[in-house]
Amino acid sequence: MTRTVEDEHAYDVVVLGAGPVGENVVDRVRAAGLSAAIVESELIGGECSYWACMPSKALLRPALARSDARKVAGLRESVYGPLDALEVFAHRDEVVGHWKDGGQVDWLDSIGVRVYRGHGRLLGTRRVGVTGPEGEHHVLAARHAVVVCTGSRAVLPELPGLAGARPWTSREATSADRVPERLVVVGGGVVGVEMATAWQALGAKVTMLVRGGGLLPRMEPFVGEHVAQALTTRGADIRTGVTVTAVVRDGGTGPVTVVLEGGDHVDGDEVLFATGRAPRTEDIGLEKAGLEPGSWLDVDDSLKVTGSDWLYAVGDVNHRALLTHQGKYQARIAGAVIAARARATEPLDDGSWGAHAATADHAAVPQVVFSDPEAAAVGLSLAEAERAGHRVRAVDLDMGQVAGAGLYAQGYRGHARMVVDLDREVVIGATFVGPGIGELVHSATVAVVGEVPIARLWHAVPSYPTLSEAWLRLLEAYRG
Repeated sequence: MTRTVEDEHAYDVVVLGAGPVGENVVDRVRAAGLSAAIVESELIGGECSYWACMPSKALLRPALARSDARKVAGLRESVYGPLDALEVFAHRDEVVGHWKDGGQVDWLDSIGVRVYRGHGRLLGTRRVGVTGPEGEHHVLAARHAVVVCTGSRAVLPELPGLAGARPWTSREATSADRVPERLVVVGGGVVGVEMATAWQALGAKVTMLVRGGGLLPRMEPFVGEHVAQALTTRGADIRTGVTVTAVVRDGGTGPVTVVLEGGDHVDGDEVLFATGRAPRTEDIGLEKAGLEPGSWLDVDDSLKVTGSDWLYAVGDVNHRALLTHQGKYQARIAGAVIAARARATEPLDDGSWGAHAATADHAAVPQVVFSDPEAAAVGLSLAEAERAGHRVRAVDLDMGQVAGAGLYAQGYRGHARMVVDLDREVVIGATFVGPGIGELVHSATVAVVGEVPIARLWHAVPSYPTLSEAWLRLLEAYRG
């Protein structure tokens, strides 16, 4: 029987979704002196902490470390054995806290945030209803803002036989505790590439089925080429330009057959569909705010939902940049905006790169793909810059020409590209692919966000011999 709590609980800010994004929103509004409550139907810490960023990187780190070690003279002979899958899984389980969220709850309690466990739905303007795990019901009233941070979920295509085949999504791929002998990966984006890398290193025979012409299509074309070549060299079968038409798995157990257009098929022991994301907004009462349930939420640069003066959408749900670090950045902006509007003592600093504008969502989104080799990018690719109407020049570098690369790994293979706006002579995009380059992207991010002139970058001297000397080589090539 439902137990109704008749009195309303009032807070300055109510947040739906207690993943990293929601946690950052309440952290910022609490730091500004506002009261806050947060609602979560699953684990406090969200998708990133338990089924995405953290467990996937725990699976990938041994694979990348072993690969790097195999390229170091005097060490390679010591690391040619297989990975200890059980030890990798045990470490992954520790990283995710064994799927328990007590530590996250304690932190929220320490900063004075009230946690409501259960399903939250909008009831009307600045009002949220929460149905708890035992059927209890709470009504929360927000004095200033309600913030939707419910994230996104994996999307499965509508294919004959798929529903009963128990396919993996990103959640199963990051939490499984057994290595399949054969893994079929459908999709060539970040999730598909990272999970193919991880499970191949753990011993699975990987087949990738990609609808498009290559891997990682949102990055510069050379990135997907490098990653595909490396996966293929290690034994992966990558098929591009193919369409899956059906999945067959009798009784939902045993081997699975993935049927392709034209009648060909691929057999595996598990199949992972990494074919896109959808917003988790289908049952949160959006209709009460005049919005379409299940839709992405359009926002302005202050993260306020278009047409509303009280509803905000932060993180994946606004479809600006489906990345945890970018969602946390948006959360910091939104928290500052909500606090400033609550005080109403001064105008918002909402111009480009202002304290109350998520400008980086448009101009400087960084991303690292933890493939082998790693890939990283920030800002605009060459094609994106040209489509946007910039007068640009791309400068390319074989990373093997950098002295630090040869020390990092014998036979180092990688590539870098810098995209320069010729009218302003500033970097508006940079992309790297190669072992160990994930740490290079932040220097590129600083250059893009700071709009540092090329003439000034010339004086930013990279240490020798490091991979970061790629910057000097790129600048030399630009200057001729």
